[in-house]
Amino acid sequence: MFEKFSFSAKQIENYYKSALRDFGIASRSDIEEVAFRFCYDSLLKLAMAICAANGLRVKSQQGHHWELIQKLADYLQDKDIELLLNEMRGKRNWDLYGGGVLISEKEAKEYILFAKNIFKKADEYLHKKFSKQLRL
Repeated sequence: MFEKFSFSAKQIENYYKSALRDFGIASRSDIEEVAFRFCYDSLLKLAMAICAANGLRVKSQQGHHWELIQKLADYLQDKDIELLLNEMRGKRNWDLYGGGVLISEKEAKEYILFAKNIFKKADEYLHKKFSKQLRL
């Protein structure tokens, strides 16, 4: 599912900035489904940035979102990430393939708060481990 790859600091930075951009859209959206979808996408992009910072590139194949979720939880040493992101993954899949899911305002706000905390952990992780190479 992953292959070793040597990313430049600029590539890792671009992954991270893309994740932040999506999180910003999620945070500012008044439409719950938009907030949810961009929140989920931002966390997947964040997982890609964390993997890239550790020399891993994900291969796009069945199950790669699940693998990214697991890696993010492992690197940030937080199993709650795996549980909640898997819940989000299930809702996203049901919405995409199962006829739709309605996300409540309360759920959207909870997912945004959850993601905000993950971004804080990831930011600390990246700064601690890679501050010399990255300009985050």
